Amino acid sequence: MTVLPPAIADLSDDDLLELYSAGARAPWLRVNFVTTLDGSASASGTTGPLGGPDDLRVFDLLRRMADVVLVAAGTVRDEGYGPMVLHGVDVTWRREHGMPDHPVFAIVSGALSLDPASRVFTESPVRPIVLTSSTAAGSSQAAALSRVADVVPCSDPSEPDGVDAAVLRDELVARGLGRIHCEGGPSFLGTLVAADLVDELALTIDPSLEGGAGPRITRGSSPDLRRMRAAHVLRGEGDVLLTRYLRER
Repeated sequence: MTVLPPAIADLSDDDLLELYSAGARAPWLRVNFVTTLDGSASASGTTGPLGGPDDLRVFDLLRRMADVVLVAAGTVRDEGYGPMVLHGVDVTWRREHGMPDHPVFAIVSGALSLDPASRVFTESPVRPIVLTSSTAAGSSQAAALSRVADVVPCSDPSEPDGVDAAVLRDELVARGLGRIHCEGGPSFLGTLVAADLVDELALTIDPSLEGGAGPRITRGSSPDLRRMRAAHVLRGEGDVLLTRYLRER
């Protein structure tokens, strides 16, 4: 007998929002990734071919609930991000729940290799945040970016050239951005895992085998194994699995 998880098609958006918000109390750092069956975080270099329409549906709903969408600069470039603008239905929901129309877009960049003329900045409905090192925050590039974004140093005092994940999280929370939705990339997720800052992993599993040397959803190393517990598993179109894992306390 084949036993399959519930189908996401049978659930309304309100049902999904309830599922994904259960147990999440700000400050809360959620990460959202997609992977193939053999553990690749991309197909031919990007995530676009993976996941399908149900993954995109959940992706939009997770953004809807967020105060801030957090992404590393490399992923912003590789995935072709534009300004952080939500759909009309998401804006309506946020207004009804006393939230600003759009989440803040926060970009992590130790080297500040970002173009101030990019649409990410010039067409953003909310002033973005660039999270960088203390050293980089004093550079001429930081001065240029500060015309279109808030440039925030996030270093441990003992390591001014690096971006400290815990300082970064605390800076966002201090700005009232406690519901943090992170979309990558793998190196940044590895940093969050090593710092034990991941409260939730929303992981879509695409039923495909990428082969080759595709990246995992994380890079780097962690001093300890970070245990998670399953909150739910849903079945999407084409046997995609949409899973939610919560950090064990």
